[in-house]
Amino acid sequence: MAGNPERRAALVDAGVEVLARQGARGLTFRAVDAEAGVPVGTASNYFTGRDDLLRQIDTRLHARLAPDPDVIAGLLARPKDRSLVTAFMHDLMARATRDRTGYLALLEMRLEASRHPELRSSFTKSVRGDLDEAIEFHRGAGLPGGDEVVTVLYLAMLGLLLEHLTLPDVLEGVLPGVGVPDGLVERIAETIVPEK
Repeated sequence: MAGNPERRAALVDAGVEVLARQGARGLTFRAVDAEAGVPVGTASNYFTGRDDLLRQIDTRLHARLAPDPDVIAGLLARPKDRSLVTAFMHDLMARATRDRTGYLALLEMRLEASRHPELRSSFTKSVRGDLDEAIEFHRGAGLPGGDEVVTVLYLAMLGLLLEHLTLPDVLEGVLPGVGVPDGLVERIAETIVPEK
């Protein structure tokens, strides 16, 4: 395996772009090479196979879509109530919207994992790790609601992100006077999170 970390990172990011644009079927080493603007055969020198590339894309996506520690620290200075949870949900929506390609690639990873048991295991572990981390963060920050609230928020936000980033017109006007996505984020929090 080739060892240039900058080249590897560029190839993984190129893989994210290909995955988001063409889906898992379009994710070939040749397509990654073309997206990265490198000679044909380069990606095959950096990854043992397609599953290796997908696992590295998974790792990269979690880094790309992670919250900014400075933003989190700033938010945690606020009172620990529903409005703070709502602010965290707005931050999540903003990050996914800013890196729409990354989030769409993450959705493609879910679909690919549903078809390949060897990928399903590692991807399930990483996604479950994210959920467990969110639950622990919520507990540690002293935010209102318990594990059930975090789990239901996770499911609601996953649905909102899916619709907003793939078929945004589905949600337009579904609740008259409620903006998409920000108004829906507010409604999710109001519906799920206790005030204190």
